[in-house]
Amino acid sequence: MQTQKKDRLSTALDHMPDGPIPDQSLRVTAKLPKGVQSRELYQDVIRIAWPGFVELILTQLASMVDLMMVGSIGGTAHTDWGAMALAAVGLTNQPKFLLMAAFIAMNTGVTATVARYKGTGEREKANLAVRQGLLFTFVTTIILSVIGIIFARPMIIFMGSTEETVTVWATQYLQIQLAGFLTMALTSTITASLRGVGDSRSSMFYNLIANCVNVVFNYLLIYGHFGFPELGVAGASLATVIGQLVAFVIALVLILRGNGFLKLEMKKGFLPDRKTLGDLLHIGLPTMAEQLLMRVGMVVFSITVANLGTIAFATHQVCMNIQALSFMTGQAFAISSTTLVGQSLGKKRPDMAQAYCSRAQRVGMGVSLLLTVTFAFFGGAIVSLYNNDPQIVEMGGRIMLFVAFVQPFQASQFIVAGGLRGAGDTRATAVITMITMMIIRPILALILVNAGLGIYGAWIAVAADQLTRTLLVFARYKQGKWKAIRLKSEEQKH
Repeated sequence: MQTQKKDRLSTALDHMPDGPIPDQSLRVTAKLPKGVQSRELYQDVIRIAWPGFVELILTQLASMVDLMMVGSIGGTAHTDWGAMALAAVGLTNQPKFLLMAAFIAMNTGVTATVARYKGTGEREKANLAVRQGLLFTFVTTIILSVIGIIFARPMIIFMGSTEETVTVWATQYLQIQLAGFLTMALTSTITASLRGVGDSRSSMFYNLIANCVNVVFNYLLIYGHFGFPELGVAGASLATVIGQLVAFVIALVLILRGNGFLKLEMKKGFLPDRKTLGDLLHIGLPTMAEQLLMRVGMVVFSITVANLGTIAFATHQVCMNIQALSFMTGQAFAISSTTLVGQSLGKKRPDMAQAYCSRAQRVGMGVSLLLTVTFAFFGGAIVSLYNNDPQIVEMGGRIMLFVAFVQPFQASQFIVAGGLRGAGDTRATAVITMITMMIIRPILALILVNAGLGIYGAWIAVAADQLTRTLLVFARYKQGKWKAIRLKSEEQKH
């Protein structure tokens, strides 16, 4: 009985023989591999996704509480302060994400590469990939942090800030974030490594603790309770950095101890390894291009909305923050998709890879439909939690209908794109992102906003972006070319 129980808790992939199956083509089919039950695949998908889902949802809820606290600055005596504070935080998002592009790209390479080596059972190579990822993240983040701190104010002004108070608050917020950039970046690389071997519980553990620390210090530093200084927007940023530092310490301790497959051994050093970095960059560089192109498009889009005024931009920021909550559904199941596709291809079982990806997409779609109903019927009430200005609540309630509409498409393309990245097909996702985020969204937003549709024109552009991206991602997946992608080191062997 004990052996039988252990087998049930193992992944379906562990019971499959290594190597290509007979008569295997690149065509994507709905047929299950022989000897595999659909129930087993769903169990594997959920086993990896649920800790990530809990982690990401609670992380975003902490971010929402963060923004709600910021939006209440000034209280009823200074209602305009809340809108200015929301706008200030919103102006920092795109510069920050633009600077994050380098290590986000490397993290994609780390997850996909570690997943491949997990599939082949090559523990030493997987741990070497972790050390190389941390080395790259450390060097690039130090450089980008210094540049960002120096040019923080010009970046905020470039983003469309016209009020001095908003500019000062946003500059302070961004500089504090960048001062703590390194710990956040290194933690994200450790998280990417753990996800590559299917360990999403560890990151759930340390990120939940970090979120609790963040919320507590928000209360202390935004409003100045219990003898702490009242720092307002700067206090919110400092609280986030403190939480990120806590997460880094816990994550570092966990990976130094090891989890059975991954273990960070400092004595083995962090000298550059050409082959391993080649594998990471082979996958990561297209993702970096994707992130950079996406952020350029988002900067143009954000500037377009910022020019509509403080109230409109504050409302937009609130709705974007709520929409980010719905991203978590797609991202959680994308973790499963990336990990299981990577491990399946490591075992040379693309049939299992496509079986896992399709089931991750189905589960994610089901959850997204629940969010559609919630946002459609309760959107205005959710917006009012951030700021009770009647203009913001009314405008935000209408925008939430757009957020509700895109849910199923958004979740599906997140998950399927996660599968493509797990296979190393990052060039295709980069091209798709360029088309949708750098061309369709910003250009359509400019046209519709200037045509008199205002903030609603911008959100029509968001919906058009999501629909187009979903169609293109699914078209790429159906081609099946991702099944034949190899790591750079594998190509050299052949």
